[in-house]
Amino acid sequence: MKKILFVLAISIFAIGCKNETTKEQPVAAESETTINYKSFGESITDENVLSNTDLVKKYNNLKPGDTINVKFATQVKEVCQKKGCWMKVNMGEEEAMVRFKDYGFFMPKDIAGKEIIAAGKAYIEEMSVEDQQHYAEDGGATPEEIAAITEVKRTLAFEANGVLIPEEVKQ
Repeated sequence: MKKILFVLAISIFAIGCKNETTKEQPVAAESETTINYKSFGESITDENVLSNTDLVKKYNNLKPGDTINVKFATQVKEVCQKKGCWMKVNMGEEEAMVRFKDYGFFMPKDIAGKEIIAAGKAYIEEMSVEDQQHYAEDGGATPEEIAAITEVKRTLAFEANGVLIPEEVKQ
């Protein structure tokens, strides 16, 4: 019994004398915000995201048939008003046509003007007259605007496998 009490006393003494330091976790500044995203397609994060300007530099080195895997942030200019099956995004002086991998997901039709993050494959496309007219019709173009499309066009294209749309900001 004395041995048990002795071991117990030494254990209590050792625990009580333990030289322990604790680091206080910094309190988040009041100006820090957390952005919640609504996710479409495959799960992606908001880390290691290129700007649209940086992506345009990469596009400038591509030829038709080349692809690169990237994640970038930009602003939506237009969305298909029939199903949300494509969108056009701001690339500075140009725009890119974004389609969704295997048509596995669609975008809300009311996100024009919103910032998004998209991950997938960037490539250069030579879009046929028929495809341009089809997308113009989906976008709500007038018959005159559709008829004015008469030449194949070199375009920036993107096949997204995942998209994040900021949902709300919490402070």
